Amino acid sequence: MIKVVTAAERHTSNREWIHSEFSFSFADYDDPSNAHFGALLAHNDNELKPEQGMHEHPHHDLEIITYVISGVLKHQDDLGNHADLQAGSVQMMSAGTGINHSETNPSAHTNARFLQIWLLPDRPGKTPKWDARFFPPELKLNHLLPVASGEGTQGALQLGEDVNIYLSLLQKNRELRYPQQEERRTHLYVISGNLEIACSDGVFQLQQGDAARIRKSCELTLKGISSEGDAEFILIDLP
Repeated sequence: MIKVVTAAERHTSNREWIHSEFSFSFADYDDPSNAHFGALLAHNDNELKPEQGMHEHPHHDLEIITYVISGVLKHQDDLGNHADLQAGSVQMMSAGTGINHSETNPSAHTNARFLQIWLLPDRPGKTPKWDARFFPPELKLNHLLPVASGEGTQGALQLGEDVNIYLSLLQKNRELRYPQQEERRTHLYVISGNLEIACSDGVFQLQQGDAARIRKSCELTLKGISSEGDAEFILIDLP
């Protein structure tokens, strides 16, 4: 079963310092019918203006994943971690018993666009931890690249939940297949470009900002259909 959620159906939050598109209930957007998808609690597409940011604030018992799409995002936390995350970087923050952090845009001229994803951990009260990694574009080209995983996948950041997160850049007319399992959920989000997805439910064409929420067994075919450039997307496999 595939449910397509278009870009226009997201909740738009437009503040002076940040523009956000919320796929699920978040902050001032409260919709009990759209609170989560399995363990996925938040999926926000943010654009942070120059020299702006989210000042130090706390979290606990969340697995927070950030993917920097463009620009630079500066991270600091009370575990002593400091990093300027370039475009192509993925950050994992396991909040556990508690972590304070800030995320800011250090550029004086360029916006920073990033995805922020919140997941429920498999259990509360874990020791907080942080990690980040840069993934070159060529590793994602016409390939589902695992960037974060609860299975200990080599090269991927370690998550505290049975979730696998993939990034991909799919050229026009190139195809990938993903065997979505009966007992699992799949959340697919188009970051840029145009993507065609197909399974027994039918064929759907997605553009930037569109998402597909998939349940039950589905042999998923993904095809790049952008007239210019590649289709970039994120795929989240979760319970």
